[in-house]
Amino acid sequence: MTSILRNESRKLVRSSVILTGVFVLLSVMYLSIFPEFKEEAEELLDAFPEFIFDMFGLAELHTIEGFIAAEVYSFFWAILVGIYFAYVGAGFISKDIKNRKMDLTLSNPVSRESVVLQKFGALWVPLLILNASVVIILYVGTSLIGEPIELISLVMVHLLSTPYLLVCAGIGLLLSIVLKRVKPAQVGAIGIVFVLWLIDSVSRVVPDYDWVGYISPSHYFDE
Repeated sequence: MTSILRNESRKLVRSSVILTGVFVLLSVMYLSIFPEFKEEAEELLDAFPEFIFDMFGLAELHTIEGFIAAEVYSFFWAILVGIYFAYVGAGFISKDIKNRKMDLTLSNPVSRESVVLQKFGALWVPLLILNASVVIILYVGTSLIGEPIELISLVMVHLLSTPYLLVCAGIGLLLSIVLKRVKPAQVGAIGIVFVLWLIDSVSRVVPDYDWVGYISPSHYFDE
């Protein structure tokens, strides 16, 4: 029985396309300013205190790889997309409980484990749409401005980000099951993902406490 998977997958198409559109616009904007920014990068970096380099990964801003990593992946991808997955995961169970659909779903010959797995499995939609679209736009865009990035490098970044995004979704799903209320689960999931990212970022600035960053999923994505 895969009807739950199909239904949940359809529900995620619209939000996935919208978020992809946001990233396409961000990517186009950053790629358009890089040629001019590259010439002034070293002078600009001298104006930043050193801890900003460690916190946001700004050390290689004069290269297209470092620029994209810092401006797109270290911040927007790690936070915005991570929060999106946490938000979606937080609504998987709690929304059905609120709308009284869960009792109807469980009245069918389907186990609770299957319901959870099929709902979580629907995340293939944003994973595919987001990753494929951003890889294409960055690969084509960097080639057009004469600063091509290796395709295999882009693909690997997105493959390595998948476990991180699934962990974010898992945090939301766990809160959805435990709290059984939509807004508290979604707000809690967003807060946890952001705080964990912040802990990882701060741990990079204070070497004596770098071990604290190990509890953050974003630590392993940034590595």
